[in-house]
This record gives sequence, structure tokens and C-alpha cells, in this order.
Amino acid sequence: MVLRKVKVGIMQGRLLPKYKERFQAHPIGYWQDEFPLASTLNLDCIEFILDCNDYEKNPLIYTGGIEEILKISKQTNVEVLSICADFFMECSLHNNDSYKVREGIEILKHLISISPKLGVKNIVIPCVDSSSLNTEQDKNKFVNSLSECLIDAEKNSVCLALETDLNPFDFYNLLKMFPSENVKVNYDIGNSASIGYNPCEEFKNYGSLITNIHIKDRIKNGKSVFFGKGDACFENVFNELKKINYSGILIMQAYRDDQGVSIFIEQYNWIKKIINNYLELNL
Repeated sequence: MVLRKVKVGIMQGRLLPKYKERFQAHPIGYWQDEFPLASTLNLDCIEFILDCNDYEKNPLIYTGGIEEILKISKQTNVEVLSICADFFMECSLHNNDSYKVREGIEILKHLISISPKLGVKNIVIPCVDSSSLNTEQDKNKFVNSLSECLIDAEKNSVCLALETDLNPFDFYNLLKMFPSENVKVNYDIGNSASIGYNPCEEFKNYGSLITNIHIKDRIKNGKSVFFGKGDACFENVFNELKKINYSGILIMQAYRDDQGVSIFIEQYNWIKKIINNYLELNL
């Protein structure tokens, strides 16, 4: 494995055929196939996904699953350093259904508890689209629910990396509501571009709290596209990362087709030049 200050990885499933025609999902039954592919591309890690659907079939959940991940990780030198908890897209921590909220809290506590075994540093909690924090009530409920997991996160040295569609000022104010340094930021380049946010303003407000980054491109108010075809300001973002001496994780969440590998390699080769220019990773 190449030793880098910044680890570079891929969102789970991006190198594999789509699972049930879904753009992003944990590939039940063939998730193991991605590790050797990631290794041949000299990637450091895979960001595992925990879906709401069939989550009990995910190795992060079922008995013996962690051992399976560790075994193939050791064989391929590809780590799992982050988890994208898409579970909370459908079962948000500010849900009106108190049973779902309680279930979500228990799921999150479980993920925190198994994180040290894998070496997971970040658990990404998406608060976008169907799980957006649209009202002050949403924010307060979310803060109260997530706060139940903060002691566990601190004990296990795990960051809860929030991804929201809030404007930079409101996002920063949300972060200030948590009495813990373990609540951080997952910065999604494509999603910010889609909303039209200015990277300079975002980094000014919470740049020092960014610990995980999703690299993708999107059209403003539109869909994901091939790197360089959308409105993402990659040069500006990586310049900001250089300014803060970023040392977190970079996860390729690139546009995908039905198969995965070829279109990923094209985009990876495209983005490498920008990453190397600013972060000097020698990819």
C-alpha cells in the first residue's frame, strides 16, 4: 500500500455492476469483488454503504461480517476507513416516527461500536433530499437524537461526519449545537455545486471541520455527470483544501454507468492531475 497523508478511496459499488439498477447501494452478494479491483487501481480504501433496505444482509450488521471484511482487506491492502450511512436517508434521526428514530439511534451506536475493529474514522450521516433539515424543529430533533451517540463516538474515536444541504452559515450554526469535537463535516463537491454554493464561503465557515470528502460533479439544480462536465469548481475546492492542509479522506463518488470500472478509470485519470497539483499525492 502506498503511504499517503490523505487516503484516497471509492464509494462502494462504483467499480461493480449496479445492484438492482440502483445508482448507489451496498452490492449484496458480491461486495467482495470490489476489493481486488480497488487494489489494482492503487486505491487506499472503500467507503462502505449501509442501506435501509435489507440492512441485515450487510456485513457491517450480520454476525461474522466484520471478520469477512477484515480478511479481504488484509489480502488486498484496501481498507474500510469510512461508512456512508445511507440508512438515514430513509430512516432519519429527525423522523416523525419515534420507533424509526429509536431504531436509527441503535443502528448508529452499533456502527460506532464496530468502527475501531475495522479502523473506520468517519461515519457519514446524510441530511439531504428526503432527510433534509428543513425546519428548526427538524434541526432540534436531529441534534437531540444524534447527541445520544456522542459519548460512544468519543470513546471509540469516531467522527460523525454530517452532510447537509444547508447554506454555509446555517450549517456552521448547526455544528455549534453539538457539545462534541467528534461531530464533523462530510463535504460533497458535486452536491454543493448543484445547489450553487461558493466553496470559499463553505470553507470559511467550516473548512477546519471537514474530515471526509465525496468527489463528484453535478449540474446546477441537476444530476451527476462525468467529471468536468458539470458545475463543480474542482480547482477552487482543492485550493481550499491545500490552504487548510487537509489530511482527511477523499472518496470518489464519480458518475457511473451500469458496469462501473471503465468509466471510473476515465474520471480517475482526469481528476488525478488536479489532486496532485494541489495535494501532491502522486497518484
